[in-house]
Formats: sequence, C-alpha cells, structure tokens
Amino acid sequence: MRLDQYLVEKGFFESRNKAKAAIDDGHISINDKIITKSSYDVLDSDTIKIVGDICPFVSRGGYKLLAAIQSFYLDFNGKTIVDIGASTGGFTDCALQNGAAKVYSIDVGTNQLAEKLRNDSRVISLEQTNIQDIPYFPEKIDYFVMDVSFVSIEYLMKDIHKFITDDNKLVCLIKPQFEVGKVHMKNGIVKERTIHINVIENIMKDLEQYGLGISKLIPSPILGGSGNKEFLCLIERNIKTKINVVEAIKEWFSC
Repeated sequence: MRLDQYLVEKGFFESRNKAKAAIDDGHISINDKIITKSSYDVLDSDTIKIVGDICPFVSRGGYKLLAAIQSFYLDFNGKTIVDIGASTGGFTDCALQNGAAKVYSIDVGTNQLAEKLRNDSRVISLEQTNIQDIPYFPEKIDYFVMDVSFVSIEYLMKDIHKFITDDNKLVCLIKPQFEVGKVHMKNGIVKERTIHINVIENIMKDLEQYGLGISKLIPSPILGGSGNKEFLCLIERNIKTKINVVEAIKEWFSC
C-alpha cells in the first residue's frame, strides 16, 4: 500500500494531503530510515514513526499567514475572513486557529479543500468560483487573505479592489515567479534582487490607482515552488506613508 494512503488508514493523519506534507517534509521514518516518497510501498511488518514536529495546519501555507498575523499585529479573533485561492486550506485553517468566526474559502478548483475544513461549520466553501465573478459579500468582511498562483496580483486587483474599504485589510502573498516572464527566471526561479524589488514596486504603483497601498511587508518564512522567494504584504486603503521596499527585504538578501 502507498505510504500516504497507509498513514491515513492507520489513523496517523486525517487526509492524504496532510500525510503527503509530512512525508515531503521528512517527518516519516520507516524502519529507522526517513522516507520522502508518498508512493513508497509499505509492508505490514514495517515500523513507522513520526519524526519531529508536524505542521499544525492542513498545509504549510498556514505558516505564511501566521507570519503575517504575528508580524503585522492582526487580530482575527471573532472576525469574518475571505480566503482567496484557498486550495487545501492552509490560510483558512490558520485563520480559524487564530480565532476567526467565519471563513469564505474561495478557489477555482474542485475538491481541494481539506475534509476537516469542508466539515467545519465556520467555513463556507466556494469551489469552482473566481473572485472576479463575485459582485459582493452578504456581510462585513474584516480581512481578505490571498495566496494565488499562475496569475498576477495586478490582474486580480482590478476586481478585488472594490472589496477593500476603510474598515478592512488584505493580506497578500506576493509571488514574483508569477509576476514576471520566463526571461527573468533561471530554472523556474527569480533570483535577482532587483527583479524582486521591481515586482513589489510595480504592484505598489498599480494599487495607487485604486486608492490602495502596501503598509507592511515581510519576506515569507517559507520558500515557494522551486525555491522561489516570496513576500507577504498588508494592503490598505488611504496609505499616507510609502514603505521602503529595499529596506523591508534587505535582510533576506544580505547573505
């Protein structure tokens, strides 16, 4: 039996996504040897152990939102959140674990949201749904959080900006690899510091036309796909002071 399937059936994890994440991160030992392949064929005679601390969220993406919550001093307690690009639900799970009362989990895909979140009464799952097709929300939204791939933030903000008011904020994960062309990448990775800076500054400039701005910015604590550096920002309306992008990310490029 496949290792990820075995771990779920034996009660180690509640879903194959969670099991796969633990395997990928090197947390599964079989006969005292770390196994990092979900397809590994497990025998009944094998001795399986969990090694190290397991991610508390349904996906590692939860760590990214947690970093923003802590660094930006955000209060999710009792708040209503919209998770744009929810996927398996790392951001949704993190929001709930930080006290959110309700989360609208939006994604264009199908059957990606972790089962425990689909069964959580605080979660409203909107699958096969593009944020661009939503005209309004039926209640006040306190925070929007966004982690999307294969599409630029500037493209989405044409429709998202209308949701941002003086009373809410948007936590956004900036992925330079989806903001620039392949000519600026090497083996799928954006490596040059100047390109990262240009990406963020271009997003800031684009936001200005909507009366929005980036008030806070930090590097993501976790690398993105293929090892890409990513950034977390807080987008608000009527920002009076522009952040210094170079200063905000300099520590990550100092080594």
